[in-house]
Amino acid sequence: MNDHPILGQVVLGYSPMIDRARSVMATRLTVFPVRPDLQVDAAELLAAVAATWPEAGGKVVLNIAGEQLLAQLLGAAPAPNLMVEVPAFMAGDEGHTEALRQLYGRGNTLLIKGVPLKPLPQALLACFRYAIVDLSEDRRAQAGALQGAPRAIPVVQSGIRTVGEMGQCLQRPDVVAVLGWPVDDVLQAGADKGGTRSDMQTVVELMQRVDKGEPGERMEATLKRDPTLAFKLMRYINSPAFGLSVEISSFRHALMMLGYQRLKRWLALLLASASQEPDMRPVMFAAVRRGLLMEELSRAAGGDDELRSEAFICGVFSLLDKMMRQPFAELLKSIPVPERVHQALVQGQGPFQPYLDVVRAVEQESLFDIRAAADQLMMSVQEVNRALLRALAAAAQLD
Repeated sequence: MNDHPILGQVVLGYSPMIDRARSVMATRLTVFPVRPDLQVDAAELLAAVAATWPEAGGKVVLNIAGEQLLAQLLGAAPAPNLMVEVPAFMAGDEGHTEALRQLYGRGNTLLIKGVPLKPLPQALLACFRYAIVDLSEDRRAQAGALQGAPRAIPVVQSGIRTVGEMGQCLQRPDVVAVLGWPVDDVLQAGADKGGTRSDMQTVVELMQRVDKGEPGERMEATLKRDPTLAFKLMRYINSPAFGLSVEISSFRHALMMLGYQRLKRWLALLLASASQEPDMRPVMFAAVRRGLLMEELSRAAGGDDELRSEAFICGVFSLLDKMMRQPFAELLKSIPVPERVHQALVQGQGPFQPYLDVVRAVEQESLFDIRAAADQLMMSVQEVNRALLRALAAAAQLD
């Protein structure tokens, strides 16, 4: 899966599109040709994307950072679940008008990015479902305007980095979604919600018991305090992403089939997804994908089962300080983690730090940073791209 030759010709980044309910309504995949002069085949790109997001799968926003490749893609036949960003200067080019109309007619969602040099004809403007407006360039956002004349097209606000920015943008009537990672200020945002920390504490206690190797009966009794968490754990373990050939029916059954060490990774995933706060949903979305991507990167680097499991835990826990609103130095006093994970999260060093650098660069959708981080890890962009698409496909099976 995802061994397409095109993965050596492009660099991939991604971010979420978050709706008013703070749910991720689509994944934005940013595609950079590795060189501006490189001829990249749009059909091959679509095949690679379809392997991760089949037509019946989730929505994907394609952000093609290359005019030639994007022009080729506009003339192709992407699946209906693929949404396409079109820069305003290309939307205003009459040479692309017919292709845009055909994509619209096929049912593809089109998003216009930026402001056209001159107003588009009404018939063409109607082909665009959303307008992408960067927060730093949006005069309405800078003025804090909640009212005013309605925009011709609903806005998807890009460049979101904090929970505060996400909340302010989604209050505005013209904004239907935001693009970005609202994680930068989560550690300070808001007060504790009573149910959130108690849910997480149950999982922390369970992890402590697993780390001590306590009998399954005691751990099952702990999990039974919260049937919702028990159900979520069983759903994770029985998901296609786990790949078990038999259905796990209870915690004791899971312990018997998996053993203590393998169970730790799924408890880590459970802890990272235990919050009930709507503002935490994008953070949990990121944490799951970070874990899966770090595991795939470790696999590509030849890591053994133990190393891959620890890499997964490191990625999943890399945003836990935001969710639990404690610095890692305090947080990991009560949550047992392997030493290599502790080094990365508390000290910012150790063997997993380069993996985290790759993950963060991919999330920032920065061509230069992705290539630099891949070089630091001594991996090719093809290996990083392959790991990313495999991680996103596995995450879709868990959602």
